Amino acid sequence: MSSASGGLVTAMDPVLRRRRGTWTGWVGAPNAGQDELSRALGSTPARPPYSLQAVPLSATEEDLFYRGFANEVLWPLFHGFSDRWSSEPRYWEAYRTVNRRFARSLASTVSWDDLIWVHDYHLMLTGKELRALGLNHRLAFFLHIPFPALEHLEEMPWSGELVKALCHFDLLGFQTNGSRSNFLDAARHFVSDAFTEGSGDEHPIFQGRTIRTGAFPISIDAAAFSADTHGSLVTAMEREIRAEMGDRTLILGVDRLDYSKGIPEKLRGFDLALERHPELRGSVLLKQLVVPSRDQIPAYKETKGEIEASVRRINERWGTQAWQPVEYLYDSWSRSELLAHYRTADVALITPLNDGMNLVAKEYAVANQGSGVIILSAFAGAAQELGTDALLVDPCEPGSVAMAIFQAFQMSPRERKERMERARTTVRTHDVHRWVEGFLAEAICAG
Repeated sequence: MSSASGGLVTAMDPVLRRRRGTWTGWVGAPNAGQDELSRALGSTPARPPYSLQAVPLSATEEDLFYRGFANEVLWPLFHGFSDRWSSEPRYWEAYRTVNRRFARSLASTVSWDDLIWVHDYHLMLTGKELRALGLNHRLAFFLHIPFPALEHLEEMPWSGELVKALCHFDLLGFQTNGSRSNFLDAARHFVSDAFTEGSGDEHPIFQGRTIRTGAFPISIDAAAFSADTHGSLVTAMEREIRAEMGDRTLILGVDRLDYSKGIPEKLRGFDLALERHPELRGSVLLKQLVVPSRDQIPAYKETKGEIEASVRRINERWGTQAWQPVEYLYDSWSRSELLAHYRTADVALITPLNDGMNLVAKEYAVANQGSGVIILSAFAGAAQELGTDALLVDPCEPGSVAMAIFQAFQMSPRERKERMERARTTVRTHDVHRWVEGFLAEAICAG
């Protein structure tokens, strides 16, 4: 596992390392089950100190459940991209089948007093399936992505069944109060009997069970990030990057390939900054890492092509023999490479169009030991915690991004340092361990 695997792995791995337990999930290869997982772990030097339980998916299920319903239906709808989702009925059937299999796998291994904590949009039916199997355990669910407004959710024909299934959990956690409110609106619409007289909006009652909801903004293992940042390999890489940069200001983008991450919008803002502010030309470099993801899905291929065309256009328009304004990498970095770039970068440019949290902003705040500047989309969940210390932008407005880039370039060392120190303190105070403690404390009260 690596940070490139996504926010869920970044957040949950350190939690399980400290608390133990069993992580049940899909291995990532067709038909791979427990035997294949055991063989893979046997050759891994850094085996995690917690149990791993594999749930196999066939190649067809991977296509219909994961690429299909999870990432061509739920992902675009939940992020507000109503024009990108697919209404293929086979996707829904595969989603139901896989959720049922996860429930059966869990039911076969849990002890009577276990808390079952289900994560993310892939498994929103699992609570209902566990109840159908007769489990009366405490069930908790955390959604890592945004929960959509009712008008977007209603476009999907299975939305009512999905919302009712979520009501089988004792505790539902969301990244922000906005997502929590959207869920309560949906429950009020689709599960009106959950809002009987006396139940109230805060704790609706469904089939005799009180549903607790809350906003629990996820975070990172700040102490581990800080410690790893000071490693000898990281500092050596930092020196190499800085030597290559010279006196130029390094603007860093780190994003998974996804149309929700706002990478083309980021490039349009950077292009406009170069147009409006000639002093930036030759003085800044945008280094943009795009981590490969779901590139067999047509919408992702289209986004990749748009990004690469924009990079070529900017470099042809503004580049010189001595300077190319954008360095684009379609690749994955090791943890050391990522930390070295965080340490070196003068600016982190983070512009998702809609994001549950965005942990890159928090990683940069902790790992950058100097006085970097965070430019952050107002539509990332992280903006609610870091918004007073970051420069907030509307990524759909190139002028907003361009202005922030120039503001960061001109910002005084004192202001940069003060902003970064406050952001770093916020992340260290509200780290992933505090997140899980708060969530589990609420989960214990539920059920």
